[in-house]
This record gives sequence, C-alpha cells and structure tokens, in this order.
Amino acid sequence: MSVVKSSLPEADLKLVGEALQGALVDLLDLSLVAKQVHWNIVGPRFRSVHLQLDEVVTTARSHSDTVAERAAAIGVTPDGRAATVAAQSAIGTVADGWIKDADAVRTLVDGLGAVIVRMRERIRVTDEPDPVTQDILIGLTADLEKHHWMFQAESA
Repeated sequence: MSVVKSSLPEADLKLVGEALQGALVDLLDLSLVAKQVHWNIVGPRFRSVHLQLDEVVTTARSHSDTVAERAAAIGVTPDGRAATVAAQSAIGTVADGWIKDADAVRTLVDGLGAVIVRMRERIRVTDEPDPVTQDILIGLTADLEKHHWMFQAESA
C-alpha cells in the first residue's frame, strides 16, 4: 500500500528510493559509531576529538532526518530500524572498550570515507531521475567531506 503518490516514474522511484534508503542507513550508523567512539575515547587528544565527534553526530542526525523525509515525500517508506542499519551499513564495527584517540580518528576517517564513496555513487545515479534528491545528497556529502578532511588532518 502506498499512501503517498510520487510523480516519478516507477523505475526512477525505485532507483531514487534505494539511494535515499542507503543514505539513511549510512547516516544513522555514522551517528551511532561516532557516539560510541565519543563515549569511549581516551588519550592526550581526548577533548578535541571528543568534541569533533559530537559535530559528526549532529551532522549525521540532521541529514538523516532530511533524507528520511525526502523518501517519505516521494512515497518511499524510510527504514531506520536497528536490524536494517546493522545489515546494510558501509561502516565497519567499532571495537569494544576504551578507544585510543589515534584509533578513534582512524575509525572516523575510515567510516566517513566508506560513506562518502557510497554517497558519491548515489549522487551519480540520482542525477537524471531526481535532481531534488541529488541536491540533498550533494549537500550532505559536502558536509561529510568536511568532517573527513578534519579527521584526516588529526591523523597527519
């Protein structure tokens, strides 16, 4: 049953819906990973990285809401359930226990990098079928790339 009808042709709706769902999963997991690392980081750069992690969480949560609402607006039900996120995310698992600051930075560099690669593919595939969705994906990818740059600078 579809309550919300889209003006997109069915094939385009499927492609755009998959791009939005994938983006939602990656953003939700990114926010969870960043928060997990935030709670468990230790080391001489604790405070600066701890605060930087909260910025990633805020960005990911804000964009995940925008992405989910875009999906709903075009008639695709967003799925942010824990099982879906765990099964479909591009981000690796976070180690249990305390996380040294250098390892925390590496976790975020790797996680953001994986998400950015997938976001850029979503940008590519939504170009023709739905420029509105593509625009959302471009904006959020720019924000993620900024965080990625900042964490890479932390590891230099």
